[in-house]
Amino acid sequence: MTAVLELPVLVLNRFWQPVHTCSVKRAVHLLCLGHAQVVQVDGEERFKTHDLGSWINHSRQVVDLEMIHGARLALRVPKILVLGIYDKLPRLEVKFTRRNVFLRDKFTCQYCTKVLPENQLNLDHVMPRDKGGRTTWENIVTSCVRCNTRKANKLPDQAGMHPLCKPVAPKWRPLFGLIENGLCDESWNHFLNYGKRETRKSA
Repeated sequence: MTAVLELPVLVLNRFWQPVHTCSVKRAVHLLCLGHAQVVQVDGEERFKTHDLGSWINHSRQVVDLEMIHGARLALRVPKILVLGIYDKLPRLEVKFTRRNVFLRDKFTCQYCTKVLPENQLNLDHVMPRDKGGRTTWENIVTSCVRCNTRKANKLPDQAGMHPLCKPVAPKWRPLFGLIENGLCDESWNHFLNYGKRETRKSA
C-alpha cells in the first residue's frame, strides 16, 4: 500500500497546464478536501473530471491493478489531477526538498554509487554544517545510511569521500526527475507539450 500511495500524480492548474507532481496520498487528500478533481485517462469519457463521489462510483465500475483499498471501499489510483482554483503558471525553479534531491541524483548514493529505495537514503552536507556548510542544492547530495554515517561531519578530503557528481541546482521542468527515473505515466503524454496545444478548459 505504501508504494502505491507514493506513486507520482501529474498536477494541472485550472487551465490544464502541468505545474508539478504530487504523491497519490496527497492527490487523494486534495480530492477529499474538494480542492481538485481527478481526470479520467481512459475509456469513452477520457478527460472527464471526477469529484470524490464520482471517482468512487467510477472506481466501482473499473477493474484496475492499481487500487487503494480501504475498509469499506476501493479507489482507483489517480494519474492526473486538475486543481479547481490554482491558476498560476509553472514555477521557474525546482523547489528544494528531500525527494527532489533524490530525484536529481537518481536515487543514487553519491559516495558508493548504489541505487537504493527512498527509505534507505539520506541527505549529506558535502561541507558539514558545523564547518559552515549550507543546506542548498550546491552542498547537499544523496547518500546511503552507511556512507552518511561513515562520512559524519568530516570534509570530503578528510573522509576520502567525494560526490560522484558535483551538486548543482537542477533546471526546472514540470516532470523534473521523473522521466529520468522511469516514473512518468503514459497517460501524461497528452499534457507534456501543453505550450503547443490549445488550453483545455474544465467543463
